[in-house]
Amino acid sequence: MTGSPVIEVEHVCAGYDTALLDDVSFQVNRGEVFVILGGSGCGKSTLLKHLIGLIPPLGGTIRLMGDRLFGSPEAERERAMRRFGVTYQSGALFGSMTLLENVCLPLESFTALPREARDLLAEMKLDLVGLKAFADFFPADISGGMKKRAAIARAMALDPEILFLDEPSAGLDPVTSAELDRLILQLRDTQGVTVVMVTHELASIHAVADRCVMLDKTARGIIAEGPPAELRDRPPNATVRAFFQREGNRTGASGSHEVSK
Repeated sequence: MTGSPVIEVEHVCAGYDTALLDDVSFQVNRGEVFVILGGSGCGKSTLLKHLIGLIPPLGGTIRLMGDRLFGSPEAERERAMRRFGVTYQSGALFGSMTLLENVCLPLESFTALPREARDLLAEMKLDLVGLKAFADFFPADISGGMKKRAAIARAMALDPEILFLDEPSAGLDPVTSAELDRLILQLRDTQGVTVVMVTHELASIHAVADRCVMLDKTARGIIAEGPPAELRDRPPNATVRAFFQREGNRTGASGSHEVSK
């Protein structure tokens, strides 16, 4: 399932005026679902902003498919930026546009396709996430889970090789969250996309993640890396144990897990 690295983070110092994370290094392999987790204020969102090219890190190198995001010729940076899609925690859909129009935006901005072709491709992306019948709906007319799926359809509009998801299950009920987890795995398996996800939802982590890195505010870096089951069963330190055993405390006799909204 996994292959060569598609993301290489080397000695990155993450932050704004001051560093939140220092000397962070990891790789994401092709075909993985890779999760970045950690407590509030540990630098997850800041690191994600570096990974998607919104802000430059204070130091270090980030490569996507071998192309540097920062400190490189503009053509190299643009090539890297065109190879991924992003969804944000709120969905970030434009409320004055239908779902079809939202998904068409990247196609209109970055391709020379005629409108009929753009609309057809957008319908296909909405169908991919189970929302083709809602193409003419506005974001205010659909549920929170549907907004998340519509945002994924927009992120997939240009057939990216990497999909970045920021807290995709935030605010969703357990059933809707589980449906979104299945969609993420479906996209990985059918579209060949590599997924990088920021989340603290244990059920989602165990359902979809191949590997995780856990960030820590005090350590200002990575304190654990590996498959989620391994981190849960053999935590390398007390902080990792405390994070993953939240699930263990809710395990019933049947072995099922309760998930918080």
